[in-house]
Amino acid sequence: MKVSIDTNSGFCFGVVNAIQAAEQVLEHEDKLYCLGDIVHNNKEVERLAALGLEIIDHEQFRKLRNVKVLIRAHGEPPSTYKTALENGIQLIDASCPVVLKLQNNVRLGFEEMQRKDGQLVIYGKQGHAEVAGLAGQTADRAIVINSEEDLLEKVDFTKPINLFSQTTQSIEGFNNIVKTIETKQKEAGKTDNFIIHDTICRQVSHRAPQLRIFSKNHDVIVFVSGKKSSNGKYLYGVCKETNPRSYFISSKDEIDFNWFKEEDSIGICGATSTPRWLMDEVAEAIEQGQG
Repeated sequence: MKVSIDTNSGFCFGVVNAIQAAEQVLEHEDKLYCLGDIVHNNKEVERLAALGLEIIDHEQFRKLRNVKVLIRAHGEPPSTYKTALENGIQLIDASCPVVLKLQNNVRLGFEEMQRKDGQLVIYGKQGHAEVAGLAGQTADRAIVINSEEDLLEKVDFTKPINLFSQTTQSIEGFNNIVKTIETKQKEAGKTDNFIIHDTICRQVSHRAPQLRIFSKNHDVIVFVSGKKSSNGKYLYGVCKETNPRSYFISSKDEIDFNWFKEEDSIGICGATSTPRWLMDEVAEAIEQGQG
């Protein structure tokens, strides 16, 4: 068997920045709190926990006083910064620059829609940390949609619409939402009140076409990702659609050697939240013939 790792897979720069920020603090201190999983990968979270990173939720955050807390790449709503100021919490802000820029544009877009009696719509996953941070820029008055059904149910097509997207959504999904809005507005006789912001991160979105090529070039694909990762689920779907012999695992312990034939070319790849060391570990386990 020949095993190779996709050179385009692994952490995006926002995740790299957050992990480096955590590691720098933990070189000199025994503990650092992080608001939510620093990355949607349980193995990387476990590695950082061993260094002293403690994951907390917002309820726990509100009870803390005079400590350091890391804000991960997904970003946070304004209320988090307000709580930190009130509680003497020092924030290590590792919000992705792409997300911070998007937050600012959502805030400005919402103000514009307020003046026009319009709607600010966010195409994203309800409850996702990034979406919560974006909606927070509108005092949670943005309309969050994740499907055409949501769109048809929640949006008034007779009013102005300002559309943004969570940075990790698929381009195909975003384009379908745009087409549906345009169709519905045309039916309503309103064709000049739709503002489109394609705010999908290209470092993430370009992974899909790259993975299609990678999947075609191998007999078997082993996709490594944490089960919580939305990006992982999407990119694995891209692999599976391209190559039916694609398998999703979170660690080397989940490898099933019945998947492979002696003559197979095996490709290892992963999500933007998958550390390179984990893909290396999986590749080595396959080469050695043990889980």
